[in-house]
Amino acid sequence: MSEPAEEKATALVVEDDDALRRGLRWLLDEKFRVLEARTRGEALACLRQEKIDVVISDLCLPPAPNGIAEGLAVVDAARAARPPVPVIVMTGANSSASALEAVRRGACGYFEKPFNEEAIAHMAMQAARMHRLELEVLRLRSELNEAKGFKNIIGAGSAPLEATIKQARAVAATSATVLITGENGTGKEMLARAIHEESPRNSAPLIAVSCAALPESLIESELFGHEKGAFTGAISAKKGRFELADGGTLFLDEIGELTPSVQIKLLRVLQERAFERVGGTKTISVDIRLIAASNRDLEMEVEAGRFRRDLFYRLNVVPLVLPPLRERAEDVPLLAAHFAAKAAAKHKRPTPELDLTLLEALQEYAWPGNVRELENLIERLVVLTGNGQLGVEFLPEKLLRAAPYELNGQMGANDLTLEGALTEAKKRVVTSALEKESGNRMAAARRLGISRSYLHKLINELQLNAAEQNLTRK
Repeated sequence: MSEPAEEKATALVVEDDDALRRGLRWLLDEKFRVLEARTRGEALACLRQEKIDVVISDLCLPPAPNGIAEGLAVVDAARAARPPVPVIVMTGANSSASALEAVRRGACGYFEKPFNEEAIAHMAMQAARMHRLELEVLRLRSELNEAKGFKNIIGAGSAPLEATIKQARAVAATSATVLITGENGTGKEMLARAIHEESPRNSAPLIAVSCAALPESLIESELFGHEKGAFTGAISAKKGRFELADGGTLFLDEIGELTPSVQIKLLRVLQERAFERVGGTKTISVDIRLIAASNRDLEMEVEAGRFRRDLFYRLNVVPLVLPPLRERAEDVPLLAAHFAAKAAAKHKRPTPELDLTLLEALQEYAWPGNVRELENLIERLVVLTGNGQLGVEFLPEKLLRAAPYELNGQMGANDLTLEGALTEAKKRVVTSALEKESGNRMAAARRLGISRSYLHKLINELQLNAAEQNLTRK
């Protein structure tokens, strides 16, 4: 099965000389879909109606005898697009000042007639390629900004995470209480937000509270609110987090840090969905969905007498466990590419390339700080590198020690683009599923949550047929 041909870039040639315009079309036709215009008006119509990747325009256009302004208007219109369309201008030998003005307005280059055909074709290809890359960056940034719910959880190639996401999807449509456990940095709050955003309560607020960050003296007031004069400094009544979350979801992070007295009050709220503010006598009823999280093993906390058994059972209606990153190494390339694009957008840097050696080092490291540690490291590399190519130069020594190879000066040779990193991640995920199901495509598709026909398409696209044949021979 042959690979689908890549769609040609589109070039707009703006030239009133018919012979020269036809010559440019012949020159570019092999690599481009070529559109033609004779005047500024025709060029502007094309820019409005078509997706143009590069404009090649004469600087002197009709109807004016010396229509420099007409050509400059084409440059301005192309550069006003988002992202700006690159423009290459052509000019006569006596119009170099006007050509420099076009470059000042954003044209990527100019050629004097008669021009070198090979040079103009090469510049057009380079300009169109850069424009395509800018479009892809904008698309990725848009996806990152718009992603909600479980689409915002990057990477689900490992079986433990896959099982957790599957359970979370099932519980999202209900109002059942959820207890999320996992090490620090595994993304417990992100999972809680995904559940809320996929639930019928998503139009109401998600109120997040870090129990570990609240002073013991203020926990009750923060959770349940207080009346005016309830204690020194209570100069007015205040709603607590339970009231603020009414109709929506309350997320209590690090719930294992709650004091015994607050545990008792929380138990009552879970049982009755009612409470009184601190210093108040009026019972307040709320309609909330509670999601709790802890980095501790709450069952062990119960056995040690530090957490109420009855509260644990109230919280543990639907337990979800987030695996540490060291148990999902196949997700590291995808996460690294995602964080690199995110950091590049944040710091206004070019979308980075990821060195293959860097990805190998990242996958070998144990990540005690989990996903949060990986995100921080990738942002640091983007900031320190600055040239859009991430390698091992600024890796901490602890990651270099974990690498299963000797570092040498060849390490920057094999770079992986963002698209390449995503492709490598797909290969690892699909190959892992096939291995776990001994090459059974139907079972592998079911494990990945996709159709068998789509899995077949992925196997061909990723050129995994040889690997699959090896599995069937075992």
